[in-house]
Amino acid sequence: MIDQIQWLGHGSFAILGDPLLYINPRRVTRISRPADAILVGSEHYEYCSLADIAKLRGPNTQVIASSSAAKHIENCTVLRPWQSISVGRACIKGIPAYSTRAPEDGGLGFVISVNYFDIYYAGHTGMIPEMASIHPDIAILPIDSNSTLSASEAAQVVAQMRPKWVIPCNWGFSMSGTNRVDAQIFTREVGDRAQVVLPTVS
Repeated sequence: MIDQIQWLGHGSFAILGDPLLYINPRRVTRISRPADAILVGSEHYEYCSLADIAKLRGPNTQVIASSSAAKHIENCTVLRPWQSISVGRACIKGIPAYSTRAPEDGGLGFVISVNYFDIYYAGHTGMIPEMASIHPDIAILPIDSNSTLSASEAAQVVAQMRPKWVIPCNWGFSMSGTNRVDAQIFTREVGDRAQVVLPTVS
């Protein structure tokens, strides 16, 4: 499953297969077919790109968004925290995502259950108590400290969740200037608690 998760840069991902899922698509350059579902967890411009949503959207595409992002997207389904929705063989659950400095932000992360794997995409979030109840096979965590987790905080989340694999995101060429050093710090602090996958942008 881990090899079907494609990083598109910053907090944007595709999960390839059936169904074909995109999470917070941004700067998508090429597509093989329309998405089965597009998940948008935040209204922040780094996560909610209307142009990319339009590029990936086909006549049967479901666009599933947080309440804050849904205000900007036509004809989408609002997903509430802890609510689940099915897309083909995948079950998608909304998970609260917020900074402790702005708990009213209304963002979402997602737990995506597909092919007998649970994938936790944390989204635009800091370290929050809701994470204690999540124990995924794969965790995708931001490490840029831009109202999100720092590399050290993300390593603490890994120690709590104990996923088999973890993918750090929001680094490399992110707007905050987070670079590969942060990814290396994260990898070192995670240690042998999980296998860290440092993706390259596709």
